[in-house]
Amino acid sequence: MKNISLYIITVLVWGSTWIGIKYQLGSVEPIVSVIYRFGLAAILLVLFCKLKGLSLKFTVKEHLFMALLGMFLFSLNYWLVYLAEIHLTSGLVAVLFSSIVFFNMALGTIFLGSPLEKKLIIGALSGIAGLLLIFMPEIKSFHLADKGVLGLVLGFSSVLLASFGNIISARNTKKNIPVIQANAFGMGYGTLVLILIALCLGKEFTFSFSLPYVSSLVFLSVFGSIIAFGCYLTLIGSIGPDKASYAIMVVPVVALIISSFVEGYVWNFFSIAGLFLVLGGNFLALRKKPGSPA
Repeated sequence: MKNISLYIITVLVWGSTWIGIKYQLGSVEPIVSVIYRFGLAAILLVLFCKLKGLSLKFTVKEHLFMALLGMFLFSLNYWLVYLAEIHLTSGLVAVLFSSIVFFNMALGTIFLGSPLEKKLIIGALSGIAGLLLIFMPEIKSFHLADKGVLGLVLGFSSVLLASFGNIISARNTKKNIPVIQANAFGMGYGTLVLILIALCLGKEFTFSFSLPYVSSLVFLSVFGSIIAFGCYLTLIGSIGPDKASYAIMVVPVVALIISSFVEGYVWNFFSIAGLFLVLGGNFLALRKKPGSPA
């Protein structure tokens, strides 16, 4: 029941962050907005650890792996996603990011010794087929001109980095590094990496005090970063990075459901069929065998 709750919270929160990110784009550089998001999340997590009396003392080696977690999962991959969306539609990026399931399977087998299960592969293929149906109009409009290939390279690079971040998180959990403290330091290190990149690129650190920007920043920091990543990485430690990553495929579906109420998105036969394929793939991958522990 705990895993189900973690899964549902992750999907619902990340599905709603798409609306929040929309209000972050415009007057502030994307990389700077990501710095604000994870910087604020890191500060809040450290304060939470202090208030709860959670230990923040770790070895140099543990800090190294938390820094790697931050680089791969809380900074570089997010920056590459923003860059990819300059050349690709958000729907195509969502489909690309769903391939993290296969990356997690491969890297989990190589680095963690996780077994490859047939049902996981079939479930992943079903889920990606569903996303292809849902975002077919955006995929049909894609062409290799206008730096489309660059967008694909950036998108897949982001997925690969995020997958390494998933594997590092699973490794940290096995080494008894608590998720909350790992996220606090990881987001802090990731923020520092992005600050260095932004300074090297000459980005201007502006800020918008408008209500939509500030409220969406707080929402993305608290819910999209602290809560969602806390649930997702706890889920990785519990059921493994391969199964946990199936949540990534459901996120764009939830985003579209929210969009149908907020932005007037209209569902059609193909998108509904895709929805059932995504949900069916998740059910197949995550269902337990009769007699196995929940």
